[in-house]
Amino acid sequence: MKLKLFILTLFITTLSFAQSKGTISGVITDKDSNNETLPFANVNVKGTKVNATTDIDGKYSINIAPGDYIVQFSFVGYEPKEVSVKVTAGAKIVMNQALSSGAYALKDVEVKATVNRQKETALLLEQKEAVEIKQAIGAQELSRKGVSDVASAVTKVSGITKQEGSGSVFVRGLGDRYNVTTLNGLPLPSNNPSNKNILLDIFSTDIVESIGISKTFESQNYGDFSGANVDIVSKKMSGNPFVELGLGIGGNSNVLKLDHFYLQDGPSYLGFNQVKTPSNPLLPYNFATSWDRQDRKYNLNNNFSISGGKKFNVGENGSIGTFITAAFDNDTRYNEGVYRTNITAQGSANSDFFKKSYKYNTNTTVMGSANYKINTKNALLYTTLFLNSTSQDYSEFEGKYIEFPGNDQIGFIKRGTFDKTQLIVNQLLGKHEINDRWNTNWAIGYSILDNTIPDRMQNTFVPDGDGSSVYTFFKNSSIDNHRYYQTLTENELSANLSASYKFAKNNEEYKGKATLGYSGKMKNVDFNSHQYSFFPEANSIFFTREGFNQTDLYLSSTYFDLSDGDTSDKLDQFYEGHLNIHAVFGNIKYDFTDRLSVILGGRFEQIEQYVFYKSLDAPDGAGRTYAPVKFLPSIIAKYKLNDKQNLKFAASNTYTLPQFKEKVKILFQEVGQSFEGNNKLYASTNYNVDLSWELYPSSDELISVTAFGKIIQNPINQMYTNSSSGNITYANTGDKATIAGIEVEFRKNIFEIEHDNLKDKLAFGFNGSYMYQDQDLSNEKVVIENGFGANFTFKNSKLTGASDFLANADVSFTKEFKEDRDITATLTYAYVSDKLAVIGTQDRGNLVDKAINRLDFIFKSNINKHLGIGLNYKNILNPAYRRVAEQSKAAVKNPDVLASSYKIGSNLSLSLSYKF
Repeated sequence: MKLKLFILTLFITTLSFAQSKGTISGVITDKDSNNETLPFANVNVKGTKVNATTDIDGKYSINIAPGDYIVQFSFVGYEPKEVSVKVTAGAKIVMNQALSSGAYALKDVEVKATVNRQKETALLLEQKEAVEIKQAIGAQELSRKGVSDVASAVTKVSGITKQEGSGSVFVRGLGDRYNVTTLNGLPLPSNNPSNKNILLDIFSTDIVESIGISKTFESQNYGDFSGANVDIVSKKMSGNPFVELGLGIGGNSNVLKLDHFYLQDGPSYLGFNQVKTPSNPLLPYNFATSWDRQDRKYNLNNNFSISGGKKFNVGENGSIGTFITAAFDNDTRYNEGVYRTNITAQGSANSDFFKKSYKYNTNTTVMGSANYKINTKNALLYTTLFLNSTSQDYSEFEGKYIEFPGNDQIGFIKRGTFDKTQLIVNQLLGKHEINDRWNTNWAIGYSILDNTIPDRMQNTFVPDGDGSSVYTFFKNSSIDNHRYYQTLTENELSANLSASYKFAKNNEEYKGKATLGYSGKMKNVDFNSHQYSFFPEANSIFFTREGFNQTDLYLSSTYFDLSDGDTSDKLDQFYEGHLNIHAVFGNIKYDFTDRLSVILGGRFEQIEQYVFYKSLDAPDGAGRTYAPVKFLPSIIAKYKLNDKQNLKFAASNTYTLPQFKEKVKILFQEVGQSFEGNNKLYASTNYNVDLSWELYPSSDELISVTAFGKIIQNPINQMYTNSSSGNITYANTGDKATIAGIEVEFRKNIFEIEHDNLKDKLAFGFNGSYMYQDQDLSNEKVVIENGFGANFTFKNSKLTGASDFLANADVSFTKEFKEDRDITATLTYAYVSDKLAVIGTQDRGNLVDKAINRLDFIFKSNINKHLGIGLNYKNILNPAYRRVAEQSKAAVKNPDVLASSYKIGSNLSLSLSYKF
């Protein structure tokens, strides 16, 4: 009886106590992202142990005894908020809170929740907390700076430049061969036989959540690296369901002033069509496409996009976030100017043309992702990407060429090139937290890339005699009048797997973490090219200048007859190969004190690079295998000077492989210049060291200074062959290259005014780098290792593609009128100093690309929560891109010669977006 009475009393007491409590609940949202909900945000009642974390829909609920409290709301990368509340017995209080990224004390935030990697402040916080030296640029910053492609995006980071006319980037003076490109941590194939990496300008920022740039080697990364690992993090669904439509229109100043815009026949507006080789390609009139230029109406640039996402709850703790985006954009350009190649020590040029170039590019992208959060400890991410990128370049060259008959004859060349890339990527990634000590990460991806030049065409014309106004076909070599078809296929399977174990627990925190993992990729490469060259009988066809654009008439069955003395020729070249890399890596991170953390890493890589080719130089075929095992150590350390300052250090050993195209003796021909490979190339060895100081005055402010140095043993460079052909080849040109430099970054809020929970903000950013570069050049080394001479003009040189000084600056003003109405105006400036393009040989001076200044203006406004507008004015200064042969600095003194010069024009565009 006493027991029953005790239980009844306890039940009544408990019930009375529960009924005396109040409930606080609500939803936490992202003010800067149209009030999307924030899952895993923190809710704490100040001065108590009562706290909660929002669920996948941003909802929370807490029970607390009556009283006066201060509720704290916080999330990584956002400004925390404190709100006073009075709780009474049985009360149900709703407290919704919108958080925004802003100036908050970094020491108040502990990195435990999922980071919104689109935010500038969140990425800056992640950079501060990381032991590694790394930088990142997110979707928010890309939008503010009006960046539309990944190649332009990475140039906003200190020490990185982009080669004009391509998506290739240079990091600290190191070009394509020294960099690595990944999507969600898995490698991507190349879309060009000349490159190791896929060209970054074919990736629209519509698919980008953030881009991480690691300039120091970490053991989980592939060792074929010394410049940077550029990791594109794809967008994922977060927040409320949405559908967003985008539309843009614009024009290039060079194009808009033209009465006619010409392209080759065949490619369509969208860039999806495929031109096929005819059944009998050795007759010039059998091709389905015309030899003659076509007048197109592609004067304006357009872009269209649609994206949307929705989150579905699965079970009690799970959710699937689905996101899809599809976009099409085109870009039309025209430039004209001097084009000279093979400039001699005496200042004459083998080819001296005035060039007109009409260019039309398209990019179609479709990406979808499904982010399955099984529960708080397990998650899967599936991403699929389809990309169709095309480039058309119809160019006309008029001038002198050393192979033209006579000394002063003015000839004419027209050349159309259509380049198309299709890429399909499928990836599945998983993260699993087994317990508070163990977690695993894995990823598997498969990519299929098909790059084609489905119909390059060229014709060459010369007068039939000195001073004549009558022309005929010039047919000195196979390149003069031809059709060319090329295919490059790369299939790549890649995988990552790692497990981490935390140890040395101290006061609820672990001082140590050990990671062991595997990464591998298996790439198969298949390249084929077919060139069909035509040689009309000497002086059998005559026409006036108007005949240049009536080639179909003069290469018809009426004029071209194999039985009547005309000839044709077929040139087939191909290579195939594979690159298999299997690696085991491990690292140990240990916090020796609250201030000092060190990561020791090591990576064993088994490499097998095989290539087999057939060409004019090797009609029966030749092959070579390179299969070493490499151990690549690394050390990374961070010393926390105080809550706002870090000192970081990194050192590593890596390597650089030659590319497939560089290792095959296949001839690639451009107008006035040819390229050929060298099967004697071998890998370089790299030693890297970085020392960085960082100061974080607030959440969105940064001052950093980084000193770096590199030694590259046996560097690979482009060089002229020591022959009358003047072809460009590749060789390990010296014993070592030395690079040393300093990078500075500065982000500062000039002022920030808050009124009625709205902000006015003026911010300034700057980053710059200065580099010292020197590499020795050895004629003897090239002869011994390759069997051909070099005859370098200089004993030392800088690195090709490297600029001594780079600078980026931006000023941005933001004004919020209402919660969903604002304007942002940004002015950006970039400077690239002179950079070496080609190393001089045979007493010729170096070819140098002269310094460039670029100024852009970007304006964006949210009219309301649905409608946004944007106005971009890019390349306002419209500088001339000039390449100069610096003969005045060579032993044989002559005036410098202008090798090429052109302006790309300014772009003005207007964009609209509507979000449902």
